[in-house]
Amino acid sequence: MDRLLISAAHKSSGKTTLSIGLCHALNQAGHIVQPFKKGPDYIDPMWLSRATGRPCINLDFYTMQNEEILQRVNHYAVGADISLIEGNKGLYDGLDLDGSNSNAALAELLQTPVVLVIDVRGVTRGIAPLLLGYQNFCTDIHIAGVIFNQVGGRRHESKLRAVIEHYTDIAVIGAVYNDPAMEIDERHLGLIPSNEAPGVNKKIDIISKRVADQVDLDKLRQLAHNVPPLATVPCPTPTKPSPDIKIAVARDAAFGFYYHDDFDALKQAGAELIFFDTLQDKKLPEVDGLFIGGGFPESFLSQLSANQSMRQSIYTAIEQGLPTYAECGGLMYLTKSINKDQQHYEMVGIIPADVKMHHKPQGRGYIRLKESTNHPWSSDEHSTDKEIVGHEFHYSGLKNLDPSIQFVYQVLRGYGIDGQQDGLIYKNLLACYAHLRDTGQNHWTSRFIHFVRQCNITKRR
Repeated sequence: MDRLLISAAHKSSGKTTLSIGLCHALNQAGHIVQPFKKGPDYIDPMWLSRATGRPCINLDFYTMQNEEILQRVNHYAVGADISLIEGNKGLYDGLDLDGSNSNAALAELLQTPVVLVIDVRGVTRGIAPLLLGYQNFCTDIHIAGVIFNQVGGRRHESKLRAVIEHYTDIAVIGAVYNDPAMEIDERHLGLIPSNEAPGVNKKIDIISKRVADQVDLDKLRQLAHNVPPLATVPCPTPTKPSPDIKIAVARDAAFGFYYHDDFDALKQAGAELIFFDTLQDKKLPEVDGLFIGGGFPESFLSQLSANQSMRQSIYTAIEQGLPTYAECGGLMYLTKSINKDQQHYEMVGIIPADVKMHHKPQGRGYIRLKESTNHPWSSDEHSTDKEIVGHEFHYSGLKNLDPSIQFVYQVLRGYGIDGQQDGLIYKNLLACYAHLRDTGQNHWTSRFIHFVRQCNITKRR
């Protein structure tokens, strides 16, 4: 399995833009590219998926065991010519002092060579000690190549190449010049998501062409090919159950934060996913359950508020007992209103609270929750009072929340809804700021589908 990990010395080095360009350039050259992204990220994977035509899969030490990471890579790389893994932050950055969840640790686990993207603005000879230090800091990983980014011109490039050739044995894979045409607009979470960025395909084409002209794709492919076999981990053979449950999933410009392998897990649990558009569609489809993920509803407040028939359809369905799960942006949408820049926008109204947008994050990063015994998805098959992990990133907060509302999660790390609790429940609705991931420590998808089935049985009685 040919594979490479694209990393950098620090965040904001341009590795995501170059990864998008590399994926699409290789794809245009006739190669089937499977993208992966390290860490809890929705936006970069959306761009990488668009660039390759294959779903990007997240690899995250915090929510996954090493065996699960190996399983995901082995499973989703089937049929691909090359796997390209985009790192997050810098090569050695991470939560722990020992670097156990860093990009370097992922490269070591997957026995994958690293290509470093270095922002070389203002740098010439100084690039040598930087790369030598990165090489010597951990000899268990292989830094196979470097791509110069934001190069100032031909003279700058020639100096950099001379320095690298003289002082190191690292291959120079390319030199990408400073070019405003390659820039992608950003927001507080990073790039503008591809599901709402105007002219996304044209932008990817531009980035791809610039990268193809300035990066040696043949040398890149050679580095990716010279790798040891990837360790295989036994895993259950997936079955293809006949779906018996229909789940409506909000997927549009306002709501797009979903993990593709969670979709696969929902299907594996017996769900048929029916996607709908909260901005354009007039009502919910006929379904057994509802899932509204995260996104940027605050960027589409006028449209969401104006679609009164959809808001009423969702309100009525939940009020009548439709099993529903909502994360972050979905939680915001289900409240009475969202207030932004002193403007008030009516939302679905099923959650007795209002949302206020803030200028600073209210919750950010990895979280740890303790599940209480009143969790609606609990059953004889699943233990309660357990700890689960996830992540959150929200600039909003709830106000005027009905004090009688119940919660199912105690926040051990993170902020949640009020700094102490998350996961509010109303009838068959569970809504939280937490983003959960279906992994071995928390198979939320099968629990949710089991809950939907139980609600259907109760409804038919």
